[in-house]
Amino acid sequence: MKLVIGNRSYSSWSLRGWLAARQSGLAFETQVIPLYGEGWEATKTAIPELAPALGKVPVLWDNDVVVWDSFAILEYLADKVGRDRYWPKADDARGMARAMVAEMHAGFAAMRGELPFNLRMAPTATPLTPAVRADVERILTLWAQARARFAQGGPFLFGTFSAADIVFAPVVVRLRQYGVPVPGFAATYMDAVWEHEWLEAWRAAAEAEPWAIPHFDAAAKT
Repeated sequence: MKLVIGNRSYSSWSLRGWLAARQSGLAFETQVIPLYGEGWEATKTAIPELAPALGKVPVLWDNDVVVWDSFAILEYLADKVGRDRYWPKADDARGMARAMVAEMHAGFAAMRGELPFNLRMAPTATPLTPAVRADVERILTLWAQARARFAQGGPFLFGTFSAADIVFAPVVVRLRQYGVPVPGFAATYMDAVWEHEWLEAWRAAAEAEPWAIPHFDAAAKT
């Protein structure tokens, strides 16, 4: 298999797809395509690896099968290796995990827009607008409920590392990078995600990348 991703420093969707691939336990190759270079809008759909997704990342190629969208990639891989590798076994926990993942995948536009994913920036405390604060409060509520009800088996949202942690990992990065204050239980959970060996590997690879996207960096400083 081959997973096509964008710049690790900026692409939260790529991070989700890559974590989903790692969670599968299957061997895969990673191909990085620098985003937003000169003439990007005119040329992105001409890149063969990205053409099926209209120039978006991530894209998973599995022989003749092509899957784009990070959540679709996660679900495709869960079908290949067994859904228990990604989702809690108990019905009540699995139901909540699926609802949380769906809400994160489709929502929280204010936080996404105003706190852009950026591993190149120095962590900086950032005032939150009411819309972002509402998004953060909702996320913290979801985390608190999952941890209180289903996290007896480990430090992650449902105990062991799962689809929920994959989808919320970019949120952990955002909250840390923008210095968003969180209660103790959330800080402990965020530390567990941040220190996970896969996220450590992603961060190290991001630091080694030579590309910068100036308008993303400028947005992170405003």
